[in-house]
Amino acid sequence: MNDQIHSGDEHGELGDAEYAEFMELAAQEGFDAEEVESELAAAGHGPLPVLAVVGRPNVGKSTLVNRIIGRREAVVEDRPGVTRDRVTYEAEWAGRRFKVVDTGGWEQDVLGIDASVAAQAEFAIDAADAVVFVVDATVGATDTDEAVVKLLRRAGKPVVLCANKVDGPSAEADAAMLWSLGLGEPMPVSALHGRGTGDMLDEVLKALPEAPAQTFGAAVGGPRRIALIGRPNVGKSSLLNQVAGEERVVVNELAGTTRDPVDELIELGGKTWKFVDTAGIRKRVHLQEGADYYASLRTAAAVEKAEVAVVLIDASESISVQDQRIITMAVEAGRALVLAINKWDTLDEERRYYLEREIETELGQIQWAPRVNVSARTGRHMEKLVPAIETALEGWETRVPTGRLNAFLGELVSAHPHPIRGGKQPRILFGTQAGTRPPRFVLFASGFLEAGYRRFIERRLREEFGFEGTPIHLSVRVREKRSRKK
Repeated sequence: MNDQIHSGDEHGELGDAEYAEFMELAAQEGFDAEEVESELAAAGHGPLPVLAVVGRPNVGKSTLVNRIIGRREAVVEDRPGVTRDRVTYEAEWAGRRFKVVDTGGWEQDVLGIDASVAAQAEFAIDAADAVVFVVDATVGATDTDEAVVKLLRRAGKPVVLCANKVDGPSAEADAAMLWSLGLGEPMPVSALHGRGTGDMLDEVLKALPEAPAQTFGAAVGGPRRIALIGRPNVGKSSLLNQVAGEERVVVNELAGTTRDPVDELIELGGKTWKFVDTAGIRKRVHLQEGADYYASLRTAAAVEKAEVAVVLIDASESISVQDQRIITMAVEAGRALVLAINKWDTLDEERRYYLEREIETELGQIQWAPRVNVSARTGRHMEKLVPAIETALEGWETRVPTGRLNAFLGELVSAHPHPIRGGKQPRILFGTQAGTRPPRFVLFASGFLEAGYRRFIERRLREEFGFEGTPIHLSVRVREKRSRKK
């Protein structure tokens, strides 16, 4: 299945012959070749590089993040399950796309401000390929800033120093004072007014790798990476200890980072897997407040490093908004997904009945994810975890050849045409799968396709080609006026 993958990087994942055939189709239907190529390139990208924005409270981190992502409004749209504590966004600058991890929104807590800033910066730096360190130029470097500088030095990640709140030429001198931090040239910026942000983003692009160093499973036989995620106290550590058993190979504290989530190489089902344990972080920072916020940061960091997210749900409690947020985060990050219902052995018949109803109603949007009912405490059904993970990975890497996809789309459209709207009936003309990990499809249509019809297409793609355990990204390019792209 993987033989087609990586064959033609400049055409997404289409081989040369398939690409030529596809471009001919596009030309026949009146699509502009450049637009089609940019659509394929966008859909065919691998994992995006990650930029973390760190700094102490009130220096303007969130304003800066909004400024960075505001160039693509779709990124900040309100989607169900994505609330204020979402921390990872997608951005684009000068034709390059990357992810931004926002660590704004957290004030002083019981640990005192220095500890809270340091803890937060650690989580974010951990997931990042490069860091923007935001300092208030009008205040100058504080002790907290110095503490963050130490973290950054130890982590060894590329850093762009952003001297914020430089609203005019008179404040440039304040920015120059920040050379003293020893992080190179301070970029004078006003996040509020946008002044200097373009120059800063140019520096960011220089610091970010074209693609993240983390190439998933690229080494032949390299261990696949699994993140155990879920809200606090749902049993992540117990599950990790249970799967490790006596067969733990090594606890790998990676050098060069201040504190890695404990990455465990574990022998399971005859294979070695690398478990990224998000629970391991909580042992270090005992926060009595802001637990949800830190949980989001921890989860974002682990999910960015993983290929499969195993989401643990506590069967003895109702499915919460936080459970749904964590699932949304994994789906939006485009990771393969397995649902592990923990503490299953403690349930009586009545609770099992209601839990099944809850899963149907609350988690209906991920019916495609394999599910295992386990007990992290006793080890019950743990042997079912590996087949579920393997199924999800297979779905995540599945690619449908363009010819086969278009035959399927042709049958689908004639059997179930799009509803007529405003006297017009939009039609899918042709499509291709431009990427995998997760599967990314680009459909070219004669008019706007409604969300309900897109969901219907996704459902039928799953019925026809499998895709169990993976989110599917569908983008639609409309052959119409340039102002109506999607």
